Amino acid sequence: MTRRVTGKVVTPTGVIRQGCVEIADGRITAVAEYPSVRDGHWIVPGFVDMHTHGGGGHTFTTGDAESARQAAAFHSGHGTTTLLASLVSSPFELMRDATAAYRPLVESGVLAGVHFEGPYLSADRCGAQNPEFLRDPSTAELTELIELGGGAVRMVTIAPERDGATEAIELLVSHGVVVAVGHTDATWEQTRAAVAAGATVGTHLFNGMRPVHHREPGPVVALLEAPNVVCELVADGVHLHDGMLGFATSVAGPERAALITDAMAAAGMPDGEYELGGQAVTVSGGVARLSRDGAIAGSTLTMDAALRHAVGAGVALPDACRMVATTPARAIGLGDRVGALVAGLRADLVMLDDDLNVVRVMRGGDWVE
Repeated sequence: MTRRVTGKVVTPTGVIRQGCVEIADGRITAVAEYPSVRDGHWIVPGFVDMHTHGGGGHTFTTGDAESARQAAAFHSGHGTTTLLASLVSSPFELMRDATAAYRPLVESGVLAGVHFEGPYLSADRCGAQNPEFLRDPSTAELTELIELGGGAVRMVTIAPERDGATEAIELLVSHGVVVAVGHTDATWEQTRAAVAAGATVGTHLFNGMRPVHHREPGPVVALLEAPNVVCELVADGVHLHDGMLGFATSVAGPERAALITDAMAAAGMPDGEYELGGQAVTVSGGVARLSRDGAIAGSTLTMDAALRHAVGAGVALPDACRMVATTPARAIGLGDRVGALVAGLRADLVMLDDDLNVVRVMRGGDWVE
């Protein structure tokens, strides 16, 4: 049975003002003009969040499968139809337990994979990462996690200046795992070496990184100028000034700039006291910070809010839709399955009103309750 969703359809190449997405057996079968449509809702691709730690009062960081399921459901209600479960720096035992716990969720499609943001990060640029757990990359640990996950481990963030980083990057890439550069004090040269070794993502660009300097460009410039690197951007007005969001987007282009939430459990929840990686977090005015030193501790962002913020900051809607869907899907190796309103891909879409608020969400051809 074929169904049709009609409205102003945002495709990878532009907007079909009188458009129709045809769906059968959970997949998009056609995207075309539909002259009888009269000023319907915006129809955009389902959002792909490649970096989120939780939401709705639930977290991915403890390795609890039911909490992960609930966090994914929360974000689904905000239009995110594909996401990675991001952990923070942890003891190896927790990393191993989480991989085993999340593998069934990946195999059943609840999660698109696991992202380890750490523990192979810089102590000088750790931000809200727990410094107690930081250490040099271990190929032995990574090999065990890859084997245990059976394809569940999708991305690992590494600081390239740490001992053993190059060997770890090469190992991960050889097993089809995406390597991101982040929480790093690396030089421009060290970052370029990581890219040459196979790193293809910049973890929340600017945040947790050596800042740009005219005599030492550092990781930001090296990642922005690398043609094969997708740069994550947190569009919440807290992590980045809108001018910097616009600058990075103009340099990388929507095909290399990916919006992420970096959300923690407090997303969608009231201000108050929370926890991230064993550290106390205080949320005030919707901004999450470590209680001990005020460092930004993830966000309370959702992908629909990120889309609205980017458009409000001057990013054209078709470009913003690429940045919340098409580009992140490609960055984590899923561009042939999800991330765009294109025939053959899974039927994931979000219906938005003219203020870009979520009206309905479809995943795999079914409307999400």
